[in-house]
Amino acid sequence: MEAAAAAAPWWWAAVAGAVVLAVVVLDAGVRRLHGWYREAALGAERRSRLPPGEMGWPVVGGMWAFLRAFKSGNPDAFIASFIQRFGRTGVYRAFMFSSPTIIAATPEACKQVLMDDEGFVNGWPKATVALIGPKSFVAMGYDEHRRLRKLTAAPINGFDALTSYLPFIDRTVRSSLKTWADVSADGSEVEFLTELRRMTFKIIVQIFLGGADDATMHALERSYTNLNYGMRAMAINLPGFAYHRALKARRRLVAVLQGVLDERRASMAKGFARSGAMDMMDRLIEAVDEHGRKLEDDEIIDVLIMYLNAGHESSGHITMWATVFLQENPEIFERAKAEQEAIMRSIPATQQGLTLRDFRKMEYLSQVVDETLRFVNISFVSFRQATKDIYVNGYLIPKGWKVQLWYRSVHMDPQVYPDPKKFNPSKWEGQTPRAGTFLPFGLGARLCPGNDLAKLEISVFLHHFLLGYRLVRKNPSCRVRYLPHPRPVDNCLAKITRVSDEY
Repeated sequence: MEAAAAAAPWWWAAVAGAVVLAVVVLDAGVRRLHGWYREAALGAERRSRLPPGEMGWPVVGGMWAFLRAFKSGNPDAFIASFIQRFGRTGVYRAFMFSSPTIIAATPEACKQVLMDDEGFVNGWPKATVALIGPKSFVAMGYDEHRRLRKLTAAPINGFDALTSYLPFIDRTVRSSLKTWADVSADGSEVEFLTELRRMTFKIIVQIFLGGADDATMHALERSYTNLNYGMRAMAINLPGFAYHRALKARRRLVAVLQGVLDERRASMAKGFARSGAMDMMDRLIEAVDEHGRKLEDDEIIDVLIMYLNAGHESSGHITMWATVFLQENPEIFERAKAEQEAIMRSIPATQQGLTLRDFRKMEYLSQVVDETLRFVNISFVSFRQATKDIYVNGYLIPKGWKVQLWYRSVHMDPQVYPDPKKFNPSKWEGQTPRAGTFLPFGLGARLCPGNDLAKLEISVFLHHFLLGYRLVRKNPSCRVRYLPHPRPVDNCLAKITRVSDEY
């Protein structure tokens, strides 16, 4: 009896070992079979030129590892695992978002792909295209993208456009800061990120839709929150999944924008004059290309959904992080504040509000914003698809395969940016980054068309914050969630305190 009892642990150990071995063998076999299935059509010669990597399991591929890294609070672990296993080759093969994919993770590889408009077209995942829209920039070919960009770039980033937007941005920032400070003075905290997103959304809706009533504004804002959570999710259209909720949010957005569009067209048909200045919707309605073609309703709606989303999400998050980093780094704060005080002293007494001339004097503040863009990585990845066989870093990217450009890995690479996990705006002083090393707005012909507007919004807010306010977070060590954008899980719960009435 005692002998049998003593033998039992050995028996179970043997069984457990056999089970583990079987699982390892099964895992390796499934991965190998999936890789063969995805790559067999290339032929032996082309397969031998693929970059290192693996396809993983069917359906999920590398998505589990990607989601695990980002949800664990260590997003850099995803690319680090490729470098650890396969070396620093700069490109790797994987199976991501349901497609065979080449991951580009170095400045040289990203630059080559982004600058080659013939060899690579947009290749965003199914979820993103379905949510932003098949007629938006994320799904357009090169010629259509160039046509629509030409129609919309000047009204967003042009000198006259920015000059006209600046007074409204300035007033909105001042009013928002005062309101939050009043709430904090009563002893309450505000969700700083939530309020910033509302503020930037108000600004972008004013620019694109000429403002909106409260009901329309709330409907749009709620829908965009759900839309964003589905952008980086797997395209599973079942109740309970983020993508399913995001599709419902898109339908609501389309309905709201279609209603506004119908009202505009009806007013134009009746000959009613606009009560205010033309906004982006008006310009899109009237836009005519060189062939005399006007935009259809679905084209206008998809472009507006794209711009409205990009125009408030990124700006709101970057503004929050820049404010937090300034508050956490007193030396940086004081230097940035001194610059803004000098700008204020140079403004004539007769001038009302800031001008673009003042904005362009904010040299150190611009470095703060650029360092925040690098450090936070709001847009950590973008997507392309190869139109033909192309070699990058000596490795084959087969025709039809997707390409993921990992901007985050470039921005956090110690060989590109020494001590990359330290927030240091001075690294930008007197420096012009090499092409491919600084990619918060992309590169080449598809550079984000709203980049100047975004930096203007962020800088105006930081200008007023530095001169008259302080941020005290309730949970300064709050955990950060990285999908769909990096943010504290408490949305930066804080008190905003007014410390100067001078400005």
